[in-house]
Amino acid sequence: MLKLAKLPDRTPVKITITVMPDLNRALSDYAALYRETYGEKADVTDLIPFMLDAFLASDRTFARARKATGEG
Repeated sequence: MLKLAKLPDRTPVKITITVMPDLNRALSDYAALYRETYGEKADVTDLIPFMLDAFLASDRTFARARKATGEG
């Protein structure tokens, strides 16, 4: 058996969401600050998956619950 396990499914999944105007402005402001900080433009749609990933990774209760159910 190889040391490297079979790679997980890496097929992107498209999700469409609707946000309130305040959140839309905040996301646009974040994208502007990102551009100012790193000197590279990143659309909100490019940033959201990484924002969600960071949020879920930082939620310890969620991590414990996933581990308890064998999901993580």
